[in-house]
Amino acid sequence: MSKSLVERRLSELSTRLRQLREELAVSEEQRGPLIEAVDEAHLRSLVSETPLADREHHDAQRHAEAMQRHCNDVVEQIARLEQQQDELLDRLLAEMKP
Repeated sequence: MSKSLVERRLSELSTRLRQLREELAVSEEQRGPLIEAVDEAHLRSLVSETPLADREHHDAQRHAEAMQRHCNDVVEQIARLEQQQDELLDRLLAEMKP
């Protein structure tokens, strides 16, 4: 792989990593209120003991779990891209050595 191709790929990876880190920050920020909503819905379901309150609790729980899965997926994507970035940097360094 040529030096210019490696550098271009590194630039692309850097851009994508920045986007994913921003997405993760936003997702984690949104996850907090979802967890609070789960706690509140759980408390309401315990107090009221109605099917509607129980369903609201389960719906809130599903939303929070979906956001957690999304955060986990983004973290995994970041890890894969960082690994690719490390490999490309190693390649670039190897090409620079005499």
